[in-house]
Parts: sequence; C-alpha cells; structure tokens
Amino acid sequence: MDVLLDNLDLFGPFFLTTIELFLIAGAGSLVLGTILAMLRVSPVPVLRAIGTAYVTLLRNTPLTLVFAFLVFAYPLLDIVKIDYFPSAAVALTLYTSAFICEVVRSGINTVPVGQAEAGRALGLTFGQIIGRVVLPQALRSVVPPLISTLIALLKNTTIASGFSVAEAGAIRQYVSERGDNQMVALLWVALGFIILVSVLSLVQRSLEKRWSVAR
Repeated sequence: MDVLLDNLDLFGPFFLTTIELFLIAGAGSLVLGTILAMLRVSPVPVLRAIGTAYVTLLRNTPLTLVFAFLVFAYPLLDIVKIDYFPSAAVALTLYTSAFICEVVRSGINTVPVGQAEAGRALGLTFGQIIGRVVLPQALRSVVPPLISTLIALLKNTTIASGFSVAEAGAIRQYVSERGDNQMVALLWVALGFIILVSVLSLVQRSLEKRWSVAR
C-alpha cells in the first residue's frame, strides 16, 4: 500500500493518460473499422481490394512496428509534425481498426441476404442499406468480440510507454528511479487494468442484455 500512496502523483495522471489514449483510439478504430468493413463488403471490386489490403497489412504487422513508424519514421517525412501522444493514438487506431473491421464484417455476414434484397427493392442505395438495415443488426450480434477487441486495445496502450508516452505502462520505470519496489508497483498497475477491464465487461453484459430484449 505504501508504494501506491507514495506514488499517487504517478498512478493518477498516468492511468488518466491511459484512459484518454484508450477512448481516443477506441472511438477512432470503431469508426475506421466500420468504414473498412463496408469497403470489404462493397460491390465495387476496387473498394474491396483496398479494404482487404489494409486489413491484411495491419493485421500482419506487429503493433510495435506501427508505433516505431509513426513515432520515428513518419517525422522524417516532414509532412505534419505530431507529438508522442497523438502518434500513439494514431498507431493504436490504425492497428485496432483492422481487427474491428473483421469483427463488424463477420456481423454483417450474419444478417440474412433477404434484408439487403428488400432494401434494394425499396430503392435504397448500398450506403443506405448498410447504414440503416444491415449495420444496426450486425452490431448487435458482435458485441462480445467487439468488446474483446477493445479490451485488447486497452492493454495494448502499455506499448506507448516505450515511445515516450507517460501512461500506466511507464509507472514501473518511474517508481524504480525513486527507489521503490518495482514488483509491488507492477501489481498495482495490474490491479488498475483489472478494474478497467471489469468496467468494459459490465458494459458488454449491459449491451447484450439490452439488445437481446430489443431483437
């Protein structure tokens, strides 16, 4: 307990940074991942190819390399200067969106084809069919894997500590510099993540319960 109390000035701000990073990357990856899923089921071959290429590239690239490119290599291009935190948020968004895409696409594939055909019969465009008919049903069926992907994102935020972002994963290093017990500090960090993951699990159960009744 002493390690926690003596380092509250680290645990509070650093976990707050972790939460901010998770919320920004989570929202971004949900939007981008959904767009990618729409590309992957598009009737236009070029759009399908773009979506497939993106997912294949990002899913098979280690997250650390994505971080390294955005933090170290991208600034060398001298296009737009971004700090470490925005770079970490972009890296997590780009990487996680590939997995969100596959989750959403699997949900789209569970929607009966007749739903889309009915939409076309009513004169709806592809975008309207996806947005108004297919996606609302698809998202309800993929709540567990979607939340699991977001939980993975939450834990992946610790990689940002290796790229000069002061978040929960960096607490051990700072505690070590102060001469406190690193192992105890890591246990408190682990407990913090357990609490955050538990919150996401509660959100999952709440959504499953609500949407199962709405069906």
